[in-house]
Amino acid sequence: MKLAVVILNWNGQSLLEQFLPTIIQYSPEATIYVADNASTDNSVAYVKANFPSVKIIINKANYGFAGGYNEALQNVDADLYALVNSDIEVTANWLQPIIETFKNEPKTAIIQPKILDFKNKEYFEYAGAAGGFIDKYGFPFCRGRIFDTLEKDNGQYDNSIEIFWASGACFFIRSEIYHELNGFDSDFFAHQEEIDLCWRAINLGHIIKYVPNSVVYHVGGATLQQGNPRKTELNFRNSLFMLTKNLPKATLYQTLFLRMVLDGIAGLQFLAKGKPKHFLAILKAHFAFYQYFSKQFKKRGAYQKKSYYKVNSIVYTYFIKNGTVFES
Repeated sequence: MKLAVVILNWNGQSLLEQFLPTIIQYSPEATIYVADNASTDNSVAYVKANFPSVKIIINKANYGFAGGYNEALQNVDADLYALVNSDIEVTANWLQPIIETFKNEPKTAIIQPKILDFKNKEYFEYAGAAGGFIDKYGFPFCRGRIFDTLEKDNGQYDNSIEIFWASGACFFIRSEIYHELNGFDSDFFAHQEEIDLCWRAINLGHIIKYVPNSVVYHVGGATLQQGNPRKTELNFRNSLFMLTKNLPKATLYQTLFLRMVLDGIAGLQFLAKGKPKHFLAILKAHFAFYQYFSKQFKKRGAYQKKSYYKVNSIVYTYFIKNGTVFES
């Protein structure tokens, strides 16, 4: 199996300096690419000068995470794509368990490794942790991370299981499946496009796995920090896009209405906490949703999986029942 590690970069020279050497050292099985999203720093020149074995793809503009990978992967010949953030530290033998799983499980289309926090290595990291799920209203959560509560890694999630979504921070996918699904939805730009892609894969009968024997460490927030209002806007908007595209039609409108009510409550909480920019970000997300609803609706596939969610409401479980730990 030909494997390509593809690192999407935008003005990330310092991250490439820090993490690219380890990726090269621990990835002898792979061809390594840096896909540059029209950086204005010296990222490309730095890689050319210091890592001649790394192949470089230069996109014409900053297409975001979704469009950036869609553009770049047109130029990558491999059986497996490993889409890796530039702020990921890999570990020895991180690729072997992934490759073996793909070889032994032909129905498995997408895999996520264990993702721990680079800044606090005993804990799971926000973006993916030990595998992702969503609730009935499209709110994502992970084994090891529910909202802002992160669990310590005590080996409690060292079993390989089927999951609903794999983190875009370190995302393995069979190339034929990626192209069968037409890649990420570039309308998302960034945030939750990996969940949308996973949901579309599941709707077609593919399997997504978490493989804990592969371990990586993620810095997180290297492009948009967690408290950035633009991040809030994209997360709320894209979640509504994703529900529109993938929910079973029988429950689509009811679920969208209830989700938007919950969004409104979240907006009022932002106001109460003195964060008016985040309140406005949710308003902008909803206006964008209205504007592009018909476009997203037309993207719906022929089949939507009925039983897609792990719990009815992770908001209720977390904030009302104080359920801060993933329940199997």
